[in-house]
Amino acid sequence: MSPHKPNVLLIDDDFVYQFAATKTIEATGLAGHVQVCNDGLDAINYLNNAILTSGIFPDIIFLDINMPVMDGWEFLEAYRAMEEKLPDTINIYLVSSSVDKNDIMRSQQFKYVTDYLVKPVYKEKFSQVLQSL
Repeated sequence: MSPHKPNVLLIDDDFVYQFAATKTIEATGLAGHVQVCNDGLDAINYLNNAILTSGIFPDIIFLDINMPVMDGWEFLEAYRAMEEKLPDTINIYLVSSSVDKNDIMRSQQFKYVTDYLVKPVYKEKFSQVLQSL
């Protein structure tokens, strides 16, 4: 029996980054299903739909901070409200081009945020994160 490959939810509004990150994650050979959402609201709707339909839940979320509609911080607040409805703990990694210490410190206030990654994220880092699950 082969080991479970973690399902990934990538939340980012940059279509070029979405494409590159998805291809890089897939190239690791360590990920299962990779779902992409364009902003936090799209991702909350995806998770709510998975709850209602017993759909595919991510094992890991790569979450951008700066997005229109619902940014990463707003997503984390909405996620907090729905966390008890989710079947398992989801590892959330904030991914941003910001190296602002305030953003990094703020991310540490969320118990379900595993780490803060600075873009660009390379194949080696995605591999390391996926292998840690």
